[in-house]
Amino acid sequence: MAKYMILIYGDAEQWAAMTEEQWQAHHAGYGAFMAKAGARLLDGQQLEPTTTSLRADAGGQVHTTDDPFLEAKEGLGGYFLVEAADLDEALEMARLLPELNYTHSGLEVRPLVERG
Repeated sequence: MAKYMILIYGDAEQWAAMTEEQWQAHHAGYGAFMAKAGARLLDGQQLEPTTTSLRADAGGQVHTTDDPFLEAKEGLGGYFLVEAADLDEALEMARLLPELNYTHSGLEVRPLVERG
């Protein structure tokens, strides 16, 4: 089994504007995902919307900012770490996540590098 990180991106302002009814439907979608993943769901967390970024300049000096690393409307809002037989199975699980019901959010599925 390989490990895959499912990264959840979205517009924080639009998430904050969701109604209680929308949140209930959203959480029901997570229930379907978790039921499908079962014990293969290794971890998952929602991230705070605040961001602190570190970047080194050409001289090697590290700078800290309270902004995202890249300028984008969609920020990283959370993740799931799953085990799957292959990318197709990881994508099948990811398709159950409710973020795909909104045009302001999306998912990125990436395999982890296995160190031997």
